[in-house]
Amino acid sequence: MKFINRRTAALTALALTASLALTACGSDDEGDSGNGGGDASVTFLPKNLGNPYFDTSDAGGKKAVEEFGGKFEEVGPDTATPDAQVPFINTAAQQGVGALVVSANDPKAICDALGEASDAGVKIVTFDSDTEADCRDIYVNQASSEGIAKAQVDLIAKQIGDAGEIAILSAAANATNQNAWIELMKAELEANHPNIKLVDTVYGDDDDQTSFDKTAALLQSHPNLKGIVSPTTVGIAAAARYLSTSKSKGKVALTGLGTPNQMREYVKNGTVTEFALWNPEDLGYLAAFAAKALIDGDIEGKKGDTFEAGKLGEYTVGDKGEVLLGEPFVFTAENIDDFDF
Repeated sequence: MKFINRRTAALTALALTASLALTACGSDDEGDSGNGGGDASVTFLPKNLGNPYFDTSDAGGKKAVEEFGGKFEEVGPDTATPDAQVPFINTAAQQGVGALVVSANDPKAICDALGEASDAGVKIVTFDSDTEADCRDIYVNQASSEGIAKAQVDLIAKQIGDAGEIAILSAAANATNQNAWIELMKAELEANHPNIKLVDTVYGDDDDQTSFDKTAALLQSHPNLKGIVSPTTVGIAAAARYLSTSKSKGKVALTGLGTPNQMREYVKNGTVTEFALWNPEDLGYLAAFAAKALIDGDIEGKKGDTFEAGKLGEYTVGDKGEVLLGEPFVFTAENIDDFDF
């Protein structure tokens, strides 16, 4: 990792000393981490706590850490803001954890804090939402951004007859993954769906009530709206809740990224016909094993590095330290009861 002018050598030495001391104190209950003999303590820092998506992904991380005999901890803010994540990163560095697994609320804002944690010997894994590449060791991505964007455009196009006005209900305005998908969705619409017009993009900040209110405002502002794409689990569930009791139910299509347990009611009552996602539990599970491989020194985050991820098998690190879980899966009334997350 490349962190330039992040802290002085003296502070680095102090942090490393503290890390070693804390690791030694905790070695009895953390167990042997395996090949590298490193500290197999892994701390998950989602965008915010109380988010069903991250509840599921972090549960997958915990399952993986338990499998390889490490120590798991989940920490995080109540609200999805970059500044709110910084104190938790600083604490993890002071505690000398083996690895920090972070879903970034901003690609740049937490980089200084991550740099200090890295200087203190903490391995940095981003998952779900990335930082700039030089701020972490590895990024565990759900799927390719192009694949996620295309899947969502294909779904909304199918549901509205490939013509009409649509809007996007996103998470935070500075969320790395959301913005990447939105730009690619725009490009896909322009290239392959000339009769679909994107009339608005709004932000619910991954807050249920805010997303609910933004949905209502979209329908008021755009009376000819035919569809909404919400590439965030909080947003799509809130939008479905609003649509399910409104006169727009069955008239305005809704799709995006959601979990089966959140969306089951709305699929069965006809508010939503299809939506997509990967398995967030597998995403957290894979991120934890990537962290373990970094701790043990089995990988460095370089292109071509390979590691084993328990039940998921072998993975290879790609360009810019990115690891892909797989392609998004489409949920419908026919298959939704086959899943429980």
